Amino acid sequence: MKLTYRPEIDGLRAIAVGAVILYHAQITIFGHQPFKGGYIGVDIFFVISGYLITSIILKELVTTGSFSFKHFYERRIRRIIPVLLFVMLVSLPFAWNYLLPNSLIDFSKSILYSLGFNSNFYFWYSGQQYFALTGLQKPFLHVWSLSVEEQYYILFPIILLITYKYLRKYLIHILILGFVISLGLADWGSRNYPSFNFYILPTRGWELLAGSILAYFEITNGHRSQNRMLNLILPFTGLILIGHSILFFNESTFHPSLHTLSPIIGVCLIIWFSDKNELITKILSTKLFVGIGLISYSLYIWHYPIFAFNLIRQKYFSLYQISNEYLILLVFVLSIISYYCIEIPFRKKIIKIKRFSLLLISTTLFLIFINLLVLFNNGFLSRYDSTVTRELIKVTNEIDALYHEKGGRCFIRKEGCNFNESFEKEVIIIGDSHVHTIASELKKKLDKKNYQSSFYYLGDCHYFPEFNRLTVKKKIKDRKCNKEYFMRIKKRLDKKDNQIIIFLNRSTLAFTNKRFDNKEGGAENKNLNWEYFYSRDKENDKNDLIKSFKKNIMEISKKNKIILLYPVPENGWNIEEEIIKKQKNNIDFLTPSDFSTSYKLFQKRNKISFDIFDDLKNKNIYRIYPHKLFCNNLVANRCIVYDGKDLLYRDSIHFSDKGAEMINDLIMKKIEKIELKTN
Repeated sequence: MKLTYRPEIDGLRAIAVGAVILYHAQITIFGHQPFKGGYIGVDIFFVISGYLITSIILKELVTTGSFSFKHFYERRIRRIIPVLLFVMLVSLPFAWNYLLPNSLIDFSKSILYSLGFNSNFYFWYSGQQYFALTGLQKPFLHVWSLSVEEQYYILFPIILLITYKYLRKYLIHILILGFVISLGLADWGSRNYPSFNFYILPTRGWELLAGSILAYFEITNGHRSQNRMLNLILPFTGLILIGHSILFFNESTFHPSLHTLSPIIGVCLIIWFSDKNELITKILSTKLFVGIGLISYSLYIWHYPIFAFNLIRQKYFSLYQISNEYLILLVFVLSIISYYCIEIPFRKKIIKIKRFSLLLISTTLFLIFINLLVLFNNGFLSRYDSTVTRELIKVTNEIDALYHEKGGRCFIRKEGCNFNESFEKEVIIIGDSHVHTIASELKKKLDKKNYQSSFYYLGDCHYFPEFNRLTVKKKIKDRKCNKEYFMRIKKRLDKKDNQIIIFLNRSTLAFTNKRFDNKEGGAENKNLNWEYFYSRDKENDKNDLIKSFKKNIMEISKKNKIILLYPVPENGWNIEEEIIKKQKNNIDFLTPSDFSTSYKLFQKRNKISFDIFDDLKNKNIYRIYPHKLFCNNLVANRCIVYDGKDLLYRDSIHFSDKGAEMINDLIMKKIEKIELKTN
């Protein structure tokens, strides 16, 4: 069933795709990125999809009394799949040339999951935060939104048909109820499970249903708004709401949530109140906006792989830089070509169903075969001839099993773990991402010793339960390093005495409010960049943080055994960049001195942490010095990353499996010492 063409809808599509492209291009004007809320363009697409799909289905039901699933799904497939498959095919050689094995594996998985219409679940389950910098290096991260729409296309027509047939008079009530429930889940999820909330259909459904509700009222009333005054005012209001979200939302905005109602209402106002005699409708109906809207799908599919591969080639291969403005131009050129050469022929059925089916099936099978080949060959490590390069890649391919493990790990968003009170011995590990790197093997070691083990860790989060100002400038809202998290840990510690409690953090970062970043990666770490990380009231905050930490450690140690792990050397080497350098220079021999950093620099940087830890004196406080493992006599006055056999780090600050094994051996020896002393 064809709908009356509304050019202003294509104009809305132009705004949506333009916002997304400008956001991902990270366009900067006078040192400021004005489009930090551009990701909201995806939400605009969702409302439009909900409106159009519901209009198609309901009009066919109202006029014919039936609905053709075959016709509906053929149109959806012709609209979405051909361009997607073509961009995937074009991306393969770039992935082969630019992606390291672990990244190539992730690339292949993202394609395979996309072909199965569930890449949104893959990106959530693999821990990929959409707003993280690493996301900009994943060429098909953006297809999560296609998976949401595809899931909607599969489920919604069935639900709508059943409801229309058996509960017709309650249809609008069910749509509104679904909208309210989905919005409520989204608002709750944005604060408790933000990553899951971002990617899945149930918390995105309200945006699609907003469009569905508009379609219902238009079809049942036979028209949209006929109030001339409202038609003149409200589309402009809607555009302001959309523009405000694009310019003033950012990565810290809870999303999707009640905050997202603003742009969604804006889209709904334009759809419902647009009129051919009204200014905003005229603007959105111009050839420029309509033209961009017509190629908006191709623009969306093309832009992200182009930006991602360009970023990778610049970062790791030091190739000439292509400005974002030229990339955007390239995206438009490719999108125009794919629109006329792929979208139109397939959508208008110039390519008949038999040939279309053959092309679709053969291309899909080819992509499945190639990407399964990548997985079965571990990212084709054989592409690299140098044995040093292979060893470096091996470290970057490590996957921490506990990252997805449900047992033995306590999350902030849960009330706590299911503790087995029958365990007489218990170990609680509290810290940041350093804990994550040692957790998997440490849990196994503790299990063998019959210890109940619990892990509380969040990146960049130190244990300061009585101090909450450190969240003033916290950007990682997903991790909620705040008083709620601290109180849940404290509540767990108060449940039982005589526990062994281990603290492992990047403590100097917390105590100084300064981040260490060695951009140069050179032997002497000469290029140091310090930035204030937590708060505006720097000096007072630092003192309060230290007092809070000391006070709580001394309080906990009255009834429990405390193991403090002193600072870990920050080596400053980016392992992935070194892989590329070794490969390019065809270096096949590596010594411990090749990857090492200054011991004096380590001492200078971490003096404050050592002083604070040394000042904590109590018979129940035990100490472990990780730096003694890495800053040894193997290379004089240096802290090593490589011991001549194994790499000990996986990046500039986190341990490899071998490094984690060494740390865990120290921890287990200290626990044995505590046991002997206690007995």
